[in-house]
Amino acid sequence: MEIIFTDKAPKPIGPYSQAIKAGGFLFLSGQIPIDPKTNEVCLFEGDVERQTELVLKNIDAILASQNLGPDAVVKTTIFLKDLSQFSKVNAVYARFFGSHTPARSTVEVSNLPKGATVEIEITAIF
Repeated sequence: MEIIFTDKAPKPIGPYSQAIKAGGFLFLSGQIPIDPKTNEVCLFEGDVERQTELVLKNIDAILASQNLGPDAVVKTTIFLKDLSQFSKVNAVYARFFGSHTPARSTVEVSNLPKGATVEIEITAIF
């Protein structure tokens, strides 16, 4: 098992790792919209599309640190504060993954860290 860290993605805001490499997989911790340069949460006045874009940009940075891209992702979990925003998140998600369609779960939650409206975690394969 190997702990993964890149300064191109947000530093963890608690006692967890950005990602863990284990058994041929890369497990990313849930990502919320945090600017990796300032480590500040960017809520974009509640704009779930902009939040999702930043979350996926951070996920991409962690994948890239391991010479992986979105096509290595085998499973995602999306946590949304308001499931009625799913179509907006889905449009950004579809642009990010293109024709690659990893397995996915999406759930509505009552709250997310730091007031975020979306959090995404992924599992990738080497």
